[in-house]
Amino acid sequence: MLIGLLQGRVDFTDAVIYILSALVVIFLTLPFHEFAHAFVADRLGDKTARYQRRLTVNPFAHIDYFGALAIILFGFGWARPVPVSPRYFKNAKRGMAITAVAGPVMNLLLSFVASFFFYAIVRFFAGNTVAGYVAMFFSYYVSINIGLAVFNILPIPPLDGWKVLGSLLPDRIYWRVIQYERYISFALILIVYLGILDAPINFISGLLINVVTFIPRLVFGF
Repeated sequence: MLIGLLQGRVDFTDAVIYILSALVVIFLTLPFHEFAHAFVADRLGDKTARYQRRLTVNPFAHIDYFGALAIILFGFGWARPVPVSPRYFKNAKRGMAITAVAGPVMNLLLSFVASFFFYAIVRFFAGNTVAGYVAMFFSYYVSINIGLAVFNILPIPPLDGWKVLGSLLPDRIYWRVIQYERYISFALILIVYLGILDAPINFISGLLINVVTFIPRLVFGF
């Protein structure tokens, strides 16, 4: 998107909205996702994230600057993964699975909370220009978090969904796949860049939006 702006192929207003959305991901979404991993691992007995000062929602503790730049330039990227040492868990595989799923669950929780603000603003401040922009922000925030939750739960290394699936696989199969994790990661980046996953992610995200916003819509009469 940003590259398109520099080449004159993208409307300036659309580009500004896109960049603001990217900054929301970098500063208000990924930090909570990584904090959830750190918090759950800490509660399960692994203090590694705490000792490395990653048990925080401070975005600067989690930013990977190349990943952040990729988000702005290409629309996808990454944060610094929270360090997890499964040897501290009572059950290593189960602990890794619970820690992994905590990130997407946090994204869904953020979507749920943000949707209350969105529908409240639409209900009580309809017609107010400033409120309209605030509502737009919360709308983006809901969509971004749900999209990240769906993407991260895909059972593909190194995503969270793979760690959940890996906890169910025999060790022999799990470690064989892990040997190729680096190559699979590069393939995943290419697949995302080509938009191959857009359709299934958008479909599942649409279903989840209906689920996540059901109670807020009910509360505010939508």
